Amino acid sequence: MTPAARLSAAIELIDTIERDRVPAAKALKEWGTAHRFAGSGDRAAIAGLVWDVLRRYASSAYLMDADTARARLIGMLRLERDMDTATMAALFDGSRFAPAPLTEAEQVALSQRSLKDAPAAVAGDYPEWLDPHFAKVFGDTRAAETAAMASRAPLDLRVNTLKSNRDKVLKALSHLHPKPTPWSATGLRIELSADARNPGVQAEEDFIKGAIEVQDEGSQLAAQFTAAKPGEQVIDLCAGAGGKTLALAALMQGRGRLIATDRDKRQLAPIHERLSRAGVHNADIRTPKGEADPLADVRSSADLVVIDAPCTGTGTWRRNPDAKWRMRPGALEIRLRDQAEVLERAVPLVKAGGRIAYITCSVLSEENGEQVRAFIGRHPEFAVVPPEQTASVLWDKAEAFADAALQSGEGWLMTPRRTGTDGFFVSVLKKAG
Repeated sequence: MTPAARLSAAIELIDTIERDRVPAAKALKEWGTAHRFAGSGDRAAIAGLVWDVLRRYASSAYLMDADTARARLIGMLRLERDMDTATMAALFDGSRFAPAPLTEAEQVALSQRSLKDAPAAVAGDYPEWLDPHFAKVFGDTRAAETAAMASRAPLDLRVNTLKSNRDKVLKALSHLHPKPTPWSATGLRIELSADARNPGVQAEEDFIKGAIEVQDEGSQLAAQFTAAKPGEQVIDLCAGAGGKTLALAALMQGRGRLIATDRDKRQLAPIHERLSRAGVHNADIRTPKGEADPLADVRSSADLVVIDAPCTGTGTWRRNPDAKWRMRPGALEIRLRDQAEVLERAVPLVKAGGRIAYITCSVLSEENGEQVRAFIGRHPEFAVVPPEQTASVLWDKAEAFADAALQSGEGWLMTPRRTGTDGFFVSVLKKAG
């Protein structure tokens, strides 16, 4: 397919997503099935265009002063990919399979309009109903913060210290041009241009042998801030597919007891293979069976209970831009109840002097600081470990991190704009001993 034909396909797909209200991933899969002639490079390029339009869904329409799939694609090419009008005109030439030529109105919009006076929800590309929530967290900087949340994320890797070290992996993956991450001592970052395909990391020998895992640096830091230690008993209460479980195992250096469970046993399915590949031998997977409590035998024994809490996922919008436009106010209320419930489940598991690490991939204060304050109100035997103490695991980078991240009385908030990571909140709560 020609570059112009890819643009036409992206317009068609965006129109389908809007008209039929179908998830973008589903629309892309169905399009690929129906257009077998499109090669893997074509499908990847078209998917990149669609995801970038969803990242700049509101701002691109505002820039073009038009609410159509075509307008959004044109606006995105200017805002996200910095494409000039002449280059665009060469692609939009009306030839076979190419989009129709740029209209006079479109050329005027490209030359005269900007986001200078756009409302925060437009400039930051998020649903307008969320504006009061972002204003509560970021105030007047919310447009800049959320615009950064709309950009494409790099590919971050975590080096598994049970099997290798960062210097070795840097050398082995030199053909992918990774660089050390700014904060995590075990992180590597592969920067990706706007139209670049994700490298096939899963086919690399280091991945196959368990020396690396794909994990955003913010998620790596969240695990590090728990300060899991060798010899401790650690419970990962919302383990899911095991991303943070693997990071906790590495922190524990294979010593101690690591128990991983999740209310949804389907989410746990991939964890067994991942733990085996990573060389983790001290993990005990507790898969729920009926109404029985899988943790009934470990009450009041945990040094650390890690809660990777169910949340709205606002912090991961760089990787899942479709989610922000599908999010509804009711989803927040449901997640707040889920978070309170899982915090209550953690309480009887913690021994005196033990701690709970509460983590979300959200930037909303209702899910973060407010949830922690409500928990302490119900359980005064717990107190927040001072955030500067949790960040001390970064050693010589702790001070710079404190200058970059948002610190509150309850914990740390990382954001793409401030720390270059996904949005993560981390609070560590210690039980009186």
